[in-house]
Amino acid sequence: MNKPNLDRIWETWIRIGIPQGYPELFNRAVSIVRSQVSETVAVLEKREIIDWYQFLIHGKENDSNLYFHVRFSLRNDIDSKYFLDSLPSYCINPKHVERRDVESISGITKPLLKNDEIEEAWRIIGEQSEWIIYMVSIHKDVEIPIQQFVQFMHFFTNMMGLGQQSILQLSPFFRF
Repeated sequence: MNKPNLDRIWETWIRIGIPQGYPELFNRAVSIVRSQVSETVAVLEKREIIDWYQFLIHGKENDSNLYFHVRFSLRNDIDSKYFLDSLPSYCINPKHVERRDVESISGITKPLLKNDEIEEAWRIIGEQSEWIIYMVSIHKDVEIPIQQFVQFMHFFTNMMGLGQQSILQLSPFFRF
C-alpha cells in the first residue's frame, strides 16, 4: 500500500442498509465487504487506477442507514473521468475531496510521526482496510461468527500489550 496523494483523493459511499445498533450489522458488513467493497477495490487496482484506499462505516446526514465510506487515491496519470466511469453503480455520490493540510486524523497527530507526514498515517489506515478485506476473503462464504473476528482482533491488539485487560484498564480514557 502506497501513501496517498492527498491532492488526488476521491470518496464514495456503499450502502449497508442497516441502522446503527442492529445486531445483524456485523454479518451485513461482512457481506458487503465480500461482495462490493472488495470487488470495487479489485477492479480499480486491476485497471491500475488507484494506489491507495481506505474504508470505514459511517452514517450519512438525514439517513438512518449505515454506509461504507470509501476513499481512494488516484494514480498521478489517471484521469478522474476514467475513475468515475470505472466505479460500479452501487458506489454512490462519488466526489473529489479537497485537500486540507491536516495536523491529525481523529487523534492521530502529525507531529508524532516521522517526517511529520500525515500521509504515512493514512497509508497505515489503508493497510488496515486491506487487512479487513483479506480477513473476509480467507473465510468460506458462510455466516462468520463475530467471535471469530474478535479473536483475530485480539491477536492484533495483543501484539502491543493491548489485550482485554489493558483495554478495560484504559477504558475510562476512551469512548467505546
